Formats: sequence, structure tokens, C-alpha cells
Amino acid sequence: MFTVCEALSGFILLSGVSKWFGASHLSPLQRSLFLCFILFTACQPAQPAARQPLPTVVRLPSAYLIEDAETIGLNYLDAWHAGDLESMYALTSAASQESTPYAQFESLYRGAEVEMTFVSVSTQPTISTRETDEVVNLLYDAHFTTRLMGEFTDTGRSLRLVVDPTVGAWRVAWTPADIFAEMVGGARLRFDPIIPNRANIYARDRVTTLADQEGRVALVRVTRQDIPDYPGCLALLSQVLNRPIDDVQARLEARPPNWLMDVGVIEAQRYLESEPALRATCAADFGEQPARRYNNDARMPHILGYVGYPDPGAVEAVERAGFPQDAILGRSGVEASWDEVLRGQPGGRLLIVTPDGAVVRELARITAQPGQSVYLTIDSALQVRTAQILADAYTQAKDTWAQRSRGAAVVVLDVNTGEILAMVSYPTFDNNAYTPFPTMGRDNAQQIILANTDDPRRPELNRATQGTYPLGSVMKTVTDYAALNAGIYGPDYRFVCTGLWSRDIPRTDWLAGGHGTVTPATALTQSCNPYFYESGYLLDQADPWLLPNYAGFVGFGAVTGMEDLPEETGNIQTPDWKRVTFGIDWSFSDAVNLAIGQGELLVTPLQVVRWFGALANGGTLYRPQIVREVGLLGDTLQAVAQPDAMAQLDFQPEVLETLQQGLCDVTSTSFGTAEFVFRDSPLQLLGVCGKTGTAQAGGDGTLPPFAWFAAYAPMDSPQIAVVVVVENAGEGSGVAAPIARQVLEAYFFPEG
Repeated sequence: MFTVCEALSGFILLSGVSKWFGASHLSPLQRSLFLCFILFTACQPAQPAARQPLPTVVRLPSAYLIEDAETIGLNYLDAWHAGDLESMYALTSAASQESTPYAQFESLYRGAEVEMTFVSVSTQPTISTRETDEVVNLLYDAHFTTRLMGEFTDTGRSLRLVVDPTVGAWRVAWTPADIFAEMVGGARLRFDPIIPNRANIYARDRVTTLADQEGRVALVRVTRQDIPDYPGCLALLSQVLNRPIDDVQARLEARPPNWLMDVGVIEAQRYLESEPALRATCAADFGEQPARRYNNDARMPHILGYVGYPDPGAVEAVERAGFPQDAILGRSGVEASWDEVLRGQPGGRLLIVTPDGAVVRELARITAQPGQSVYLTIDSALQVRTAQILADAYTQAKDTWAQRSRGAAVVVLDVNTGEILAMVSYPTFDNNAYTPFPTMGRDNAQQIILANTDDPRRPELNRATQGTYPLGSVMKTVTDYAALNAGIYGPDYRFVCTGLWSRDIPRTDWLAGGHGTVTPATALTQSCNPYFYESGYLLDQADPWLLPNYAGFVGFGAVTGMEDLPEETGNIQTPDWKRVTFGIDWSFSDAVNLAIGQGELLVTPLQVVRWFGALANGGTLYRPQIVREVGLLGDTLQAVAQPDAMAQLDFQPEVLETLQQGLCDVTSTSFGTAEFVFRDSPLQLLGVCGKTGTAQAGGDGTLPPFAWFAAYAPMDSPQIAVVVVVENAGEGSGVAAPIARQVLEAYFFPEG
């Protein structure tokens, strides 16, 4: 065997191969053994590989196989695809790890991921080239998927692999260029966002602007290396921007010292006060930026809401959508519920920039999508007039009921569509004070906000959708509906209203001596309490759940389905609710209380106006809507408010006729509880069908009751429903009905 090997050795030596093995210092026997080993190894069958070998430009004999280098490179790329930075780092060379500790390695990748809104990366190797015995270049393409930029491909990338002498194996010779080739010499990935202007909010007429971007604020910019007094500048910026000094410093030092940095925005008044000091202490520069502004004359802050910075818990979602963490977005009202439509979609460019800000390469770009304007269902003229009517009522009653009343609400609803034409909550507030850059200046704004916070009347509460109240005699419409529809009695039923009812305790009527003989219709018109006490009792005897269920059928005790503003559910007392809440059984007295809108019944004005809309239109409970259209300025608008019938009440024809007759007589017959209010009104030509309500406030009995009036008009072809509630103001006929009359006249006779 040695002879054969020596012969082969001699042949190879003659061929010049021996010089690769240092033949000058090897004995013939050593050379023979070595070559036999190589020949023996070469003759062994190849082991199966997980990947097909890549094409190579050249193959040179080496102790380190190019296939091994490819395996390391492919494993590195697989780890990147899996997001496994630790495994990636473990495959880098000792020299790379010495120059770039893992914390820095991770920071560079994570920072790049944030800038590009990274989702995933996939790679496609193309070819490997052997530069020397111990250096291989693996060429590949990388395909990136991002949240904001979509997808883009970076082709012709090169991963450099070297033999690491510390482990005697191939490793990645990593540098920041392996993130992107141009990331050398301190160059970094940067996303330059383009945030579209927030779109406007308009009234129903498509002309009246309710919210726009016509406010102006100053953008403060500084270059760190040019600041003459850095500690003083930090302190001044902290004061002017109203942000912790650590936050200001972190923002400034997040970029190289020669970068011009946007450090914050200040409102116009603050700019005038602080501009000289900022220039002197910080060498500051300034730009102009639009800011949100609300039309105070429109008088609808509870509807519009306001904008502001996102809550800490929402920052991640905001950034995922492409907005910076200090983006100004909707915080309440329509501004919040329609925020994604109003704010549009950010665009921008993904760049590689040098430390001095020079752009080396643009990797990808996306065009910003402008926000769409929102057009409300609100009739701005009616809204303004309604707000004024309510404010004037409080002014005129400043020496009487207004001294005790903390607030009120009015809602006007289109009974045939569910569109809200006016919604006023009193007292009101200036939503301009709640924006990040208030038009009246930050100091004045803070005083306004503090005053509202301390005000026991809670001006920010939208009483129309979030105020919950006992309903009083307006509930009698539901009781009559339940008793008639369930067959407890018929439309011709006769009841003698003596003014006293005492099946449990002595209960009296609001009118001494009662109303004489009444029917289901005239009992509503005259609001006879004993009649409805008896109705509650009879309903309970038939089924304790009967009246509570009918209250639920008409929409009480649940949200109305309006998606534009937050609303409360209210409460309906039921046998189960009482047992769970108080640990005692239901009695017929509970049904009697419910029959006249007392006890634990709580409703919102929005629920009540929706119910009266159903009384007017024949039984359809529409979803209330406050946004009518959306669209870009100049484009065809998209209709949003489509009539949405959420429920159809099973009115028997004679039942609905009876209820409507009783309500229409309230304002037009001599025995109607609100006839004196509407006696000389031009509304008598149209016919107003309504119900007064006076709901006890509970507590120690010292507070005046809540005043209600709910109505629809015209009588024969109803268009709108109106509900008025005034807290702790007294009789519904004396306080709420006059307000409702003025609102109805403002709608039907706007020039009157």
C-alpha cells in the first residue's frame, strides 16, 4: 500500500501540487500518508445536505470548505428571518463582537426596525464567491415587509464570511453595513414622515365649518452644537414646552449634535412671550404649523369633542399606524370616533443619512393619504338657536329654579331617518381650551380647564347621551302602550280618576280631586296618576315582567346603538335586578312606581327622543346618527347616515292611534297639561303631540323635580321629535315645555 501511495505521491509532486503542502519540510513517508488520507477521503460518498450548493465563481483547494461558509451565512439569514438576534450575533466573528457588543448590535437592528415600521424580512441567496482561502462573500437579495411603507426589495446585498481563528471555523464578519450597505461611518436609517393635515368637520349644510386647521402655532427647532447655553436651554425648553427636562434632553440627544432638531410646538401667545429668550439661550429657529380650531359660535363642544396627545397605553398602536408618539389625534366626541377618517394616513421616505444629515440613499417612500372631511347631521342654525334658548331660560330663571338646577339637555331627532338635527347639553364649555395648542393661550386654557373640573355642574358631561334621569310621567306613554298592546284593557276602557289610589299605600294625583272618568287616551292627555297606578298594578298581576319588558322594547335600559358618541345605558328595575341589587323580592308596588317613571328607572334623553320618534313614525326605532357624509374636499361625498331600523315595535293599529290621540291633545285641548304653553303658538297650525313629565329627584326630598317634555310634530306627517330635560327645575309643563315650544318654532318657523 505504501508503494502505491508513494507512487501516487510522486505523481502529484511532479504535478506541482506538493508545494501546497510544504513539500520542502515533509518526508516522503509523511507526504505519502497525507496524500493517501486525502485520496481516501475524496473517495467517500457525499453526505446529504439541507440546501443545494450555491454556484461559485471559483473553487480553490482549501482546508476550509466554501460549503461550510455558505451554511453559516444561510443560518445567519434564517435567524434574521426568524427575528432571532441572539443567534445572529452568535454567528458573527470574535473581531466583530469585540468592535460591536451585543447591546449595540441589538440596538442597531431594533432602531432600524422602528424606523422602517418593520414587520418581517425574507432573503434569497444568489451566489457565493471565494475571495481568498479564508474569505467568502455570500450574495443575496432581501425583501422587507413594513407596516407603513408596504414592501420593498434590497438587491445585490453581500454577507462577508471569514475564518475566525478563535474557533477555527467560518463566521460572519459583521458591520452595520449588513443592515444596509450604506450604513457605514455612523450613517443611520431615518424615516422622514409626512403627516397629512387633519381634515375639517362641517355642519349639515356642507358650508358651516365646525373644526378646522386654521389655528397657527410655532415649531421650535434647535441644533445642539450651536446652543450657547446648553443647561439653560434645556431648562427654558422644559418650561416653554411644558415637558420634563429629561424628555427634552433625550429628544435632543437622540440625534447627532449637528442635526437641526424639531423639539416641540408652542401656541401663538407663548411664542410671542418666549421667542427672544429662545433665540438668545438656544439659538432657536422657528417654523409655522397649523393647529386645531373650533367654531365657538356653533355651540357643540359635546358633539365635536377635541384633539390631544395619545394616552401612554395607546402610543404603541399610534406608532404602528405611522404616527409619532406626540401626534395630535382625536380624544373625545366626533374627533375621537371618526379619528381614523379625519387624520388620514401618514406617508414619508425611508432614508439612510449621514451624521450631518446628508441623504445617502432613499430605500422606499409612500405617499401620504389626506384625511377626509366629516359632515354632521347637525343643522347648525338650529343647534345655535337651541343652545341660546336653553341659556336664555337659565338667565331668565336666575332667581328661581335656575339657582338649584345644575344642567339640562335638548335633543332634536329626524323621526324618519334617526339623524340628530340638534343636541345641546347645558352648561357648555370651550373645547378650544383642551387642544394641545389652545387659541387663547396655554395659561388661560389651564384656568378654563381647572374651572370646569371644579364646577359641580360638570360642564364636560354630555347630558343628552350620558345623563341618566328618572323619567316621571313621560313613562306613562310606555305604560299605556304595554297595557293596551298586552290586552290588559282596550282603547275604550273607562277609569274613574278620583285623585286617590291606595292598593298599597295612599297615593294621590297631582290634581286634587282627580280628573273624573278617563280613557287610555285622555289619561295620557291629563296625566292622571291613579289611572297609571292601576295600570302598573294590573300589568304586574298579569306578569311581573310585562311592564319592565315593554320598557326594554322601547329602548330604555340599553344603549341606542349610536356609534359616534359615548352613551350610558340607564336602568330598568326588574324582579331579578331588585333581588340582586337589594336582596329582596319584587312587589306590585315596584311596578306601580315604574308605571309613572319613578323608582329606580333611569333613562337618557337620547333614549326618550328615539322612543318618541317611533311613536311618530309608526313604531320604528332607528339608530341615532350624527355623521351624515365623509369625503375629500372637491370629491363626491360618501353618504354615511343611512336609516338603520334597529327594531320594529309591534303596535296594534288601534293602540298606536290611541297613544297618538292622547299625546296630540296635550298641547291642543283645554284639559291638556301643556295646552297653556302652546295656546298662542303658530305650531297649533301643525299640531304638536307631546307629554309633560315631572320626575321626583329622590334623596331627602328637598331638591326640586326634574322637568321633562317630549314631543313630535307635525301631527299628521311627523318630521321631528324633541326632548327637553331640565334638572331640578320643577314642573315639566312650566319649565321644559316652554323650552320645547321655542325649539319647535325655531325649526318650523326659523324666520319668525
